[in-house]
Amino acid sequence: MDERHFRSRATTVDTEMNGGANGEEDDDPMDIIGDDDLIENKDFDRLTEEEKLLLAPEVLKLMEDKYQRRLVSLLPVYYPGISGCRSVAEYECLNKISEGTFGVVYRAQNKRTDEIVALKRLKMEKEHQGFPITSLREINMLLKCGAHANVVNVREVVVGSSMDKIYLVMDYVEHDVKSLIELMKSRGKKWTIPQVKTLLRQLIAGVLYMHEEYVIHRDLKTSNLLLSHQGILKIGDFGLAREFGDPIKPYTPVVVTLWYRSPELLLGTKLYSTPVDMWSVGCIFAEFLKLDPLFPGRSEIDQMQKIFKEVGTPNEQIWPGCMELPGMKTGVFADTPYNQLRRKFAAELPDDDGYELLNKLLTLNPAKRLDAEHALVSKWFFNDPKPAHPSTFPTWPAKSEQNRRPPNEPVAPRSQQQQPQRPVGGFTLRFDAPKF
Repeated sequence: MDERHFRSRATTVDTEMNGGANGEEDDDPMDIIGDDDLIENKDFDRLTEEEKLLLAPEVLKLMEDKYQRRLVSLLPVYYPGISGCRSVAEYECLNKISEGTFGVVYRAQNKRTDEIVALKRLKMEKEHQGFPITSLREINMLLKCGAHANVVNVREVVVGSSMDKIYLVMDYVEHDVKSLIELMKSRGKKWTIPQVKTLLRQLIAGVLYMHEEYVIHRDLKTSNLLLSHQGILKIGDFGLAREFGDPIKPYTPVVVTLWYRSPELLLGTKLYSTPVDMWSVGCIFAEFLKLDPLFPGRSEIDQMQKIFKEVGTPNEQIWPGCMELPGMKTGVFADTPYNQLRRKFAAELPDDDGYELLNKLLTLNPAKRLDAEHALVSKWFFNDPKPAHPSTFPTWPAKSEQNRRPPNEPVAPRSQQQQPQRPVGGFTLRFDAPKF
């Protein structure tokens, strides 16, 4: 099914899944049903873990089955497991690029057009039956945001020989920024300030588009950013992305790779929104400048200590309400001066506008943290030296195209809580073509 048809249902599916044209959720069952059957009448996806424990296993199973059927009923007719999806055998897999919590990414070639694409095989092993909710969310988020030049584009979904072999076909981009940074460091190279401005503007533009589509990425980091030979940056890996609305509903605070996790998440808040992405943008901005992570913590406590050492320890004066967060009630943190960023980045950001942008992105109080709309019009981007044109970026050998040898067994998925690592390359996927 071509990209035009693939996108034609994106808005419709999203509207139906979210309860109306305005993206409003259905009335909460808590408001419209009696106490006797309160939990049983809630939607499965709205049940808390505590509520699930109160239900009999057979009741919980029926509710999950009903929810799965409702999700499938909303899918377009060309969706995997329905009909009309092309087979993954239409592509020749060249080599493995990387593996993460939510899938494995391969470099592949369209057999008909010879075009190079990226294939992401979605992981299904945790699902008892039906299409995984996590994968459905990821596809839905990509459909909402993939039209932007700085967000990875999903072209189609293709299937293998069974329901547990589902692949996203995406634009192939030569580098992930994390690997590129390590390559540059090994060669004693750094990005110039004009190049940093270009990279950061593209990142913020993509984040702004996501936020305007009511999507929080929740895992922005250099290994989830892609950079083409043409100097175009794209945001990828929407495995943790979620929609948000007003009022904000609670989410798990255990999201975002540790080094890029915001203070409010580290301190245990469950009510958060787009500022968690903007903190990550600030960390990435610093990494563009230094080519090293700004806060490389070894644990959540160590992460908070590293943050507070540089930007100060939070208090009620600079962050009203912070003392009520779980982490502030249980943790003991040294009182450090506010703020050490200017000293740390004096060489890279000698002008006030550059420092101000970094400082506002790394503001402890999420309510005062700079949003994407205002970050994009920072004076720093318009000062001399001006941002470099993407076409002037130097090209580097693509790690994803190297060492194409026959495969070993694919590596086990790494935990989301591990520290960022370089993508694993050099493996070839052998599709079991006779089964397709």
